[in-house]
Amino acid sequence: MSQSFDFDKAIKDLQSGKDLTGKDGVLMPLMKQLTEAMMAAEIDHHLENCDEPNRKNGSSSKTIKTGVGSFELNAPRDRAGSFEPQLIKKNQTQLTPEIDRKLLSLFSHGMSYRDMKYHIHDLYGIEVSTGAITAITDQLIPELKEWQQRPLESVYPIVWMDAVHYKIREEGRYVSKAIYTLLGLNIDGQKEILGIYLSANESASYWLSILTDLQNRGIEDILIACIDGLTGFPEAIGSIFPKTEIQLCIIHQIRNSMKYVASKNQKAFMADLKPVYRACNKDAAETALDELEAKWGDTYPIVIKSWRKKWEHLSAYFKYPEPIRKIIYTTNAVEAVHRQFRKLTKTKGAFPNENSLLKLLYAGILNASEKWTMPIQNWSQALSQLDIYFEGRLDSVLEI
Repeated sequence: MSQSFDFDKAIKDLQSGKDLTGKDGVLMPLMKQLTEAMMAAEIDHHLENCDEPNRKNGSSSKTIKTGVGSFELNAPRDRAGSFEPQLIKKNQTQLTPEIDRKLLSLFSHGMSYRDMKYHIHDLYGIEVSTGAITAITDQLIPELKEWQQRPLESVYPIVWMDAVHYKIREEGRYVSKAIYTLLGLNIDGQKEILGIYLSANESASYWLSILTDLQNRGIEDILIACIDGLTGFPEAIGSIFPKTEIQLCIIHQIRNSMKYVASKNQKAFMADLKPVYRACNKDAAETALDELEAKWGDTYPIVIKSWRKKWEHLSAYFKYPEPIRKIIYTTNAVEAVHRQFRKLTKTKGAFPNENSLLKLLYAGILNASEKWTMPIQNWSQALSQLDIYFEGRLDSVLEI
């Protein structure tokens, strides 16, 4: 066993300004001494209970990383090679999982591998390789797969659905792939990411497979689905959840409309468009849409045609009072999740494979979910109104 820890020297070192923790910290000799003493006790116990003749056979040295620094451990060996230490196993190089937790925390906040290595060295005086960081963050992958398959509640009053795109390396080149995100509002008014899915591009057919997965995981009913204007999307939802009401995102529709309006006319066009989507009811909105067409229809027929074609699903929110309208008229709730994703991925540019992207987004989801502890504003009032509008469909989940 190593020389006994010198407490007097440790006190003098602290008084002289030496760090308590870190690579050369005052605590490291004590950590080494205690660890080696416990392993010595382990091998003594092992030898006492051996059925065959056996004895100690020196020690082997390896560097052990801890949450307060690192030290050289002299691990005892036995002649027969049957000793399997439990405190620090043969291939183990960390005394505690603290460094793993710290790395996962840094990773979940979007820190680059380079910055993570610098940060760990600054905190603990430990060099961590890129391969080690990858191995540690890969611990999230089995957890992600389990999370993707978890059972869901039977009814969600509102679900927002949207996709965001990333570059992923595939067969020697980088290709754009879509991450599909589904954000649900449960019966308690709390946000919950139901799942994230990855596909080559955004399409109604893939949304159909996602909705089927949600059904297989336990969802029986969705009252309102808030989506963008992807062609075929409402039909895909209706084929799995036929009673679900569709609300197309008004903000998406406005953005897409303005792409076709000349810059010199955009201010005037927006002034005439506002009475359509800010109307007090559907009749007033349709009157404003008629006026918009009368003024701008000849100049921008494509824009007017788009509003007319999608009007059934664009105007769905007019039937509801303000507390529900504010929740469903836009997909901003799920877009806020995507903004958080972009913050995480801004240092990456592109990803070497699908798992490298998915594990980072999952780490971000875990962070975001910790903040979703309270129901959204005015949820009790909105839920009461939904229960009236969708009579009987919330009975199975409302505890009354």
